[in-house]
Amino acid sequence: MEKGMTVHLLEKQSTGELRSIDEREWTMDMIAALHHVNYLTVGGREYETVEGRLNVDSQTFELLVVAVRNRNPI
Repeated sequence: MEKGMTVHLLEKQSTGELRSIDEREWTMDMIAALHHVNYLTVGGREYETVEGRLNVDSQTFELLVVAVRNRNPI
């Protein structure tokens, strides 16, 4: 089985505060797909990816996202 990495999704709210929305193991294929996507869905909500950070201390990949509002589905 392919070894993955823990990805922690953080939502940047309109107030500037960060809110943890998800943390789970992603496969390396899912992480590689971030090179080709700008949006992702979690829990039925759509988010735009903003930036990522590798946290060596916690051995996690932290991904900053913002909620998409009033967007038509593809």
